[in-house]
Amino acid sequence: MKTKKDHTDKQPAEAADETARNCQEALSAKEKEAQDNYEKYLRAVADLDNYRKRAAREKADTLKYGKEEIIRDILPFLDSLDRALEHADGSDAESFKEGMALMQDQLLCCLKKHGVERIECAGAAFDPNFHEALMQVESADHANNQIVSEMEKGYLLNGRLIRPSRVCVCKKAQENRCETNEANGE
Repeated sequence: MKTKKDHTDKQPAEAADETARNCQEALSAKEKEAQDNYEKYLRAVADLDNYRKRAAREKADTLKYGKEEIIRDILPFLDSLDRALEHADGSDAESFKEGMALMQDQLLCCLKKHGVERIECAGAAFDPNFHEALMQVESADHANNQIVSEMEKGYLLNGRLIRPSRVCVCKKAQENRCETNEANGE
């Protein structure tokens, strides 16, 4: 015969088994969740690594083939030069000069299409941000620090200086000598 005490001893044991099963199930669920998260982490790391490799490859291709468009636009200019050289044998100098001017315009249009523009500086005031002074000359026809002549053209690429204009700048030395002589009392 069972006593009340025996009956109560089974309930805590069953409760402990139930709790252990619940804990085991919860642990299994958490282990599965941890495994899933680890697999997601590995996929994310692999995706990031693939992205880095793809970005490096695209950057290398951009550097290698990025000039392709401008080169395609310059090729007709080279074709024009070839034709000019073929016909230059017996032609007069004036028509050859006109042909060269046309090719220069063609090249400037090509460069302008890609954001390159000349710095115009004839008669302008000297600006060290856009001009490089190679020499100074005295001139009565020009103002002080005015550009007298341009020795080499300067260029901007989308508003950024890529080469300054190399210029000859006017200096008014005669006025300075007169002022110096007056200051010295001569």
